[in-house]
Amino acid sequence: MTLPLIGILRAITPEEAVAVGEAVLAAGITTLEVPLNSPEPLESIRRLAEALGEGALVGAGTVLTVDQVRDVHAAGGRLVVSPNCRPAVIEATRRLGMQSWPGIVTPSEAFDALDAGATGLKLFPAVQVGLEGMRAVRAVLPAGTRLYAVGGIGEDTFAAWRAAGVDGAGLGSALYQPGQSATRVGEQARALVAAWQAAGGEA
Repeated sequence: MTLPLIGILRAITPEEAVAVGEAVLAAGITTLEVPLNSPEPLESIRRLAEALGEGALVGAGTVLTVDQVRDVHAAGGRLVVSPNCRPAVIEATRRLGMQSWPGIVTPSEAFDALDAGATGLKLFPAVQVGLEGMRAVRAVLPAGTRLYAVGGIGEDTFAAWRAAGVDGAGLGSALYQPGQSATRVGEQARALVAAWQAAGGEA
C-alpha cells in the first residue's frame, strides 16, 4: 500500500539524489519532491526518475510558473507541488498528465485549486493554520478531497493531525537536510514511516 507521504529533498544535489532517493524509497516513502530552489533540480529529478522508475512518483516542489511545469515534465517528473494556488499552473500540470498538489490556506484557494483540476491539496504552512483552522477548511471540502499537511508536521504531531482529518503529510527537514548521508536519511525515513503508521495513518 502506498503511504500518503511526500519526501521533500530540498537543497539536494544531483550527485546525492539517487542514493538518498533509494534510501527513502526503501523505507516506504514512494513520492519524492525536489524543490526547484535546489541546486540543479531538474538534473536531480531526471536522475531520480531514471533510477527509481515506476517504483516511485518523482517530481518538483516550489513550482510557480507554467514554464517550470513544462521543464519538470521534460526532465521526467510526474509530480508538481507548489506553495501557492495558481490555476494556470494546475491546469498545465494536468494537461501533461502529471499530479498537481498546490498550496492552499483558505477555502477560496482550495476551491479554486479543485476547479482547476488539482489532484490533492497541500495545506501550507500547516503550522500557521493549526489544527482548528485545518478542521474548518476540511469541513467544507468535497468528500474524497485529499488534504496533506506540510510545514511543521512530524513524528510528534502525526497523531493529532491525522485525528483532525488530514490524509497525508509532506516531510521536509525531518526527513532530509543538506549534506546528510543516504544512510542517515534512510534511518530518518524509517522512523517517520513507523511514526505515521503508529498514528493510525497506514492508508
